Amino acid sequence: MGGLSAEREVSLSSGRECATALRGEGYEVVEIDAAADLAARLIEVAPDVVFNALHGRWGEDGCVQGMLEWLRIPYTHSGVLASALAMDKQRSKAAFASAGLPVVHSVLEDKATVMQRHVIEPPYVVKPNSEGSSVGIYFVHEAANGPPQLDDHIPDQVMVETYAPGREMTTTVMGDQALTVTDILTDGWYDYDAKYKPGGSRHVVPAEIPQEIFDLCLDYALRAHQALGCRGVSRTDFRWDETRGADGLILLEVNTQPGMTPTSLSPEQAEIAGHSFGALCRWLVEDASCDR
Repeated sequence: MGGLSAEREVSLSSGRECATALRGEGYEVVEIDAAADLAARLIEVAPDVVFNALHGRWGEDGCVQGMLEWLRIPYTHSGVLASALAMDKQRSKAAFASAGLPVVHSVLEDKATVMQRHVIEPPYVVKPNSEGSSVGIYFVHEAANGPPQLDDHIPDQVMVETYAPGREMTTTVMGDQALTVTDILTDGWYDYDAKYKPGGSRHVVPAEIPQEIFDLCLDYALRAHQALGCRGVSRTDFRWDETRGADGLILLEVNTQPGMTPTSLSPEQAEIAGHSFGALCRWLVEDASCDR
């Protein structure tokens, strides 16, 4: 839990919630705040299983997974390749497109170029290619006077993606089953605060949408999970422009380490599917392995 990424605080919250739940399920739990001495701490603790509650870089991008493979410690969630692919938004979109899944046009560009001119026609979204939790996202409106001026903390290479209008929806995959669909309602952009602050967003679950769209979300999420080679639990995010029917459903990205906080989406969906938070955490531990 914790770690060094921009999502450290969310990871600490996820870790605390999961640790409490796992103790309630009868497991002996040691909480490790991942730092530069992580390998030494893992050797010292010698766990039977690592429950990965890290988010963002190093924890979600294949790095810690590679360390755990090297140490031969079984771990939860996706393996090295699937984690690295999912964290790289542009490469994961290429995998989705190859699997026949609907994605919008995007390009990778230097930060300096994106700040100098519109690299694609507005409206578009600028985001780091390898971060999660809506960290560092810029929305450029159709009537924008000029290109966005990005903060210093934004990496040198960013993804510029055609804006997909419509409702924000998400589906969790648990093992080989897509659980349900959540319709996420916010007053504005579904940003970091909307995701993690109490009251930041409202979740309608199961989503009150046409059955065709509901079924497509389940199908697309499972296919995306499989296209990347994910394991354990993943969550796939969508945009749906209801004026276009099924053609308006766009797959945005797959999260291999979904949030596990009180306001998180995947635990809510698992609850609807009959899995309490403790049971979900227990399932992840029992599913853990090496060579993922």
